[in-house]
Amino acid sequence: MLIIENIKIAFSALLSNKMRSLLTMLGIIIGIGSVIAIMTVSSSLGNVVSDSFQEMGANNIIAGVKQRAQEESVKANGMRFGAASGSSSLEEKDLVTDEMITGLRETFPGKIDAIAISESVGSGTASKGNTSANIMVNGINDEYFQSSKITLLAGRRIKSSDVEGNKKVIMVSDKVVESLFNGDNESALWQKIIINSNGKYEDFYITGIYEYEENSFSSESSSDITTMAYIPLSVAKEWLHSDKGYSQFTVVTAQDIESVSSFAEEIEQYLEPYYITNKDYEIGVSTMESMTESMYEMIDTITIAVSLIAGISLLVGGIGVMNIMMVSIAERTREIGTRKALGAKNSSIRLQFITESVILCLIGGIFGIITGFILGAIAANILGYQTTVPGTAIIISVCFSMATGVFFGYYPANKAAKMNPVEALRYE
Repeated sequence: MLIIENIKIAFSALLSNKMRSLLTMLGIIIGIGSVIAIMTVSSSLGNVVSDSFQEMGANNIIAGVKQRAQEESVKANGMRFGAASGSSSLEEKDLVTDEMITGLRETFPGKIDAIAISESVGSGTASKGNTSANIMVNGINDEYFQSSKITLLAGRRIKSSDVEGNKKVIMVSDKVVESLFNGDNESALWQKIIINSNGKYEDFYITGIYEYEENSFSSESSSDITTMAYIPLSVAKEWLHSDKGYSQFTVVTAQDIESVSSFAEEIEQYLEPYYITNKDYEIGVSTMESMTESMYEMIDTITIAVSLIAGISLLVGGIGVMNIMMVSIAERTREIGTRKALGAKNSSIRLQFITESVILCLIGGIFGIITGFILGAIAANILGYQTTVPGTAIIISVCFSMATGVFFGYYPANKAAKMNPVEALRYE
């Protein structure tokens, strides 16, 4: 009953000074609102990143050649002191070979669905007559599309016969067809277009058209957007006069595999012997799961850092609460003296003003949560993300608001509780 009575008294005191209470809560509202808005945008961004990685394949394992750390390079070179030679570019002896990939398939036949290989040719244009479209040319093998989710609208994908026969065929997006053939997919199939990349011009025939999916992180306008175009891997190698071998490949694991992470370690252990004598490079393996976790950690770190900065306003708001409680106690000194003269205990007086401080901060926190959600939703929509409300943020904000009320309300409440009743009754 005492708690309920204190809550009634607290509301009565706040309502009697509406403007003062509102201005006092303003610091709490701004602080909580800022944190909630930041967490809402962060959660929305995290979901976009997670969805992007899921589209790239949650069970995919990426293996590639990476430069050794200095200590490892020295060890591999058989030297005790000195630095590694640290070659800045990959040579043919450093690349993953077809024999390594074949051995990988034979060693883990039940765990591998496909091995996707790609080679970036570079940016360029696809043109037909006087019209052109921006593209990024990528050479791929026939298993590439098992690692990437691409919706085929017309025609067919790159086949193994295209790779083996060095055929000049190309898969383009519907954006390219829209620019070159007025969006008519059927008439665009097997039409000849000119590809310009790195100053070299080649004729290619459109074998397939895929649906381009908008990227949430892209800032390009639809008129000058750059989309991916796929050609056979062998043609890309020939175009670049590239060495035999690959710097990176993707393993598409079987659906019933128990642990992608443990299989990634097995792949790394299998490939490690090929690089024991290589003093500059080694094999590195990562999973989409680990990449997602790393991205989440980075987003969380930035969120915490920015939230701490925004939380400074909470400190300012808390000091404002303490200040207004001191003023309120000074105004109600005779009331405190009367209650103590009638037998009220120090603990009852202390609880009364702590309750008032908590109610003040709690109301400010609720308004802050609402404000933060609105600002967060607006920011997420402007950035093109789907708004995601972090449920834990509500609980944390409410608890933090109450804790702020207790922390900054205790000193004024304790001062009121220790007042001498005679001096309080004589206060003018």
